[in-house]
Amino acid sequence: MNVLKFGLWVSLFAGALAVAPTIASADDCQPKVAAGDLIAGGTLTMSTNPTLPPLQFVDSSGALKGMRIELGTEIAKRLCLKPDYIKIDFDAMVPGLQGGRWDMINTGIFFTPARVKLMYMIPYENQAISISIANQDKGKITETDDLAGKTVGVEIGGFEEAQTHALDTALKAKGLQGLTIRTFDTFAVAYQALKAGQIDAVTSIDGVAKEYQDRGDFTRAISGLYPAPVALAFKNKALAVAVKGVLDDMKKDGSYDKLFAAYGVPAFPDAFAVHGPDM
Repeated sequence: MNVLKFGLWVSLFAGALAVAPTIASADDCQPKVAAGDLIAGGTLTMSTNPTLPPLQFVDSSGALKGMRIELGTEIAKRLCLKPDYIKIDFDAMVPGLQGGRWDMINTGIFFTPARVKLMYMIPYENQAISISIANQDKGKITETDDLAGKTVGVEIGGFEEAQTHALDTALKAKGLQGLTIRTFDTFAVAYQALKAGQIDAVTSIDGVAKEYQDRGDFTRAISGLYPAPVALAFKNKALAVAVKGVLDDMKKDGSYDKLFAAYGVPAFPDAFAVHGPDM
């Protein structure tokens, strides 16, 4: 009887070994985007400007963190792709996408009619613009007219810079003194200039200005200006459509809302859609 039991155990063990590779193979995640639709097959290469805490930033250990980083990583995972991030200044984002340096811009690029003529975009987040000032100036600026004659810093090349110029025009149209606008390579450098007293204010997005205020670094004097959707951007239409499908799935299973709630960012209220040059 013992011999029979031993023989049965050996047979079962050998069978398990034979079946194991088959099970592992069945569980393998196969890329859901063709290699030809990616810069590198099997990899989702994303550009980010990690100077916008808590949405995208580099922590003290040098690791990329933030809501948009988590979102991009989850998108890659669900497409069975390896996430790869390229840290780059914002003004290089669109030229780099068009030049084939990355598959997806994941940096909170604002959706505009001009940009959607150049690339495929999926609005997925709503943001607006804030004005940050030094803590010691709290109460001195409470509305946009209070910025007349002030020096305002902003990251170069983005929606925020364009709206800062629009604010300058609006002030002058009222007969008020305009802004002196100073552009910086990143928001982080702009905030450093504010801390050093080199400028009077910084234009950034609501989420970033709130984070700096919550930390006690700066005061968010004005918020909610020029609300507009933020998007993911692509050169390849097939990839954009695949990512839109992932966002739909995340919305259905609740993981999208959970992620946004964890960072205090309002969820995008509309259905996700791909917009592009031929759409």
